[in-house]
Amino acid sequence: MTHQNAEHSSRFGTGSEAGADVPDANDNRRQVLYWRLLARLFDHEEQPALESASLAVVEDIGLPSALLDPGASVDSVVQRHPELAPEFDGLMTPAPEEDGDRDRAAEVRRAALASKVLLNVFASGSGTVTAEQLARWQSDAEWFERALGCRPGELRGGRGSAGRAGAGGGGGGGVSPTGTGVGGPAPDLSRLIPAIGPELGSIEAGLVKRMHLREVLADPALAARLTPSMSLIEQLLRDKDNLSGVALANAKALIRRYVDEVTEVLRTQVEKSTVGELDRSVPPKRVFRNLDIDRTIWKNLTNWSPEEERLYVDRLYYRHTSRKTTPQRLIVVVDQSGSMVDSMVNCTILASIFAGLPKVDVHLIAYDTQALDLTPWAHDPFETLLRTKLGGGTDGTVAMALAQPKIAEPRNTVVVWISDFYEWRHQELFDSMAAVHRSGAKFIPVGSVTSSGRGSVNPWFRERFKDLGAPVISGHIKKLVHELKTFLT
Repeated sequence: MTHQNAEHSSRFGTGSEAGADVPDANDNRRQVLYWRLLARLFDHEEQPALESASLAVVEDIGLPSALLDPGASVDSVVQRHPELAPEFDGLMTPAPEEDGDRDRAAEVRRAALASKVLLNVFASGSGTVTAEQLARWQSDAEWFERALGCRPGELRGGRGSAGRAGAGGGGGGGVSPTGTGVGGPAPDLSRLIPAIGPELGSIEAGLVKRMHLREVLADPALAARLTPSMSLIEQLLRDKDNLSGVALANAKALIRRYVDEVTEVLRTQVEKSTVGELDRSVPPKRVFRNLDIDRTIWKNLTNWSPEEERLYVDRLYYRHTSRKTTPQRLIVVVDQSGSMVDSMVNCTILASIFAGLPKVDVHLIAYDTQALDLTPWAHDPFETLLRTKLGGGTDGTVAMALAQPKIAEPRNTVVVWISDFYEWRHQELFDSMAAVHRSGAKFIPVGSVTSSGRGSVNPWFRERFKDLGAPVISGHIKKLVHELKTFLT
């Protein structure tokens, strides 16, 4: 250790001798690390005293000095020191000590690891961003999500563990944040101010905007380094009409990858509950997966041979799997304005999943100042998104003119309207929506259904929907999934 480091060790209690003399030595160590973190976040200039003191702390507690290198990704640190990977899972949501006493030494270690993740994610720098830099930030963001007890990608795009594969800018072997995170239930992060998911999305969107995206897409090698995310997909959808040739092909490939990843996650959510009641009038299908072992044994117990100690089975029993379903119509109306892109992507994919369910007739309408019937492509969210055009004003009355004739049997129809509801002709649109609701159709206004829940809804509409008995859904996509499954199944 250098003379300067030794001086700081004595001052902040980083040596064993100092620890014996100063009762709060670990508190001092933790403060040094957090002061350095704050200094780095708000001032790009290095503070030599804090840097040398932090280095002394990190080395004294047996952690690698690479944790203090702002140019090193978490991936690269973990690849060199794989024993650190488990410590990042739930790093910022530690379980309370059983005896109630604080483990101050463990707190110092967590502070060093947490500082690395926080600095890499929230000190995103300035200037032009390369594809490799974006991939590295996305990888660091996934480690940050793991530290919060979430699955990689869960806070930013809702992809969960189906997200990245091989990203991170590191290449080669090592430990990647694409695992399942902590494997337990996601923690309640709703009390964080500001909400952490939207802030991560905002940082990522800023990095994407600082990229020379068209040049990156035109180079297959650079485009291959990009990892699809909601921020990147939004930028691609906005710019797709200005792309051609190789750049357009690479953009479509990235959109397709993202759609497939989100589809996998949402399909799992939709399939978690059964569809309809069992229809016992339909004979069970006689295949092995439907075999009711317990019932078969019970019904054949009279054939038990004590002498041979053998059960003779003369009849097999199978479980009923056919379910009663009533034909339902799902009409999804999507506001194409740029502020709704996250909800638009999620709900377009969700509509395609429900389109694959038996006896569910899905219709899809997108609108700004004009309305477009996308029903022929409702089964394919990729093709649907390519036909959307982000931006522009909003006039929901043109979309209602297309939607109302589709409500043939109101009792068997659900209308999902996705918008921020900042409309030109708000009273006229609300009156027509109230008429749909009174007709007996299930009307579900959706302000924002994303992984993070960010979204602004016109308070004028919000209050009137609440009085109507059809409150606006905003928040996690699971809320809309639950509403739709309740009605359609």
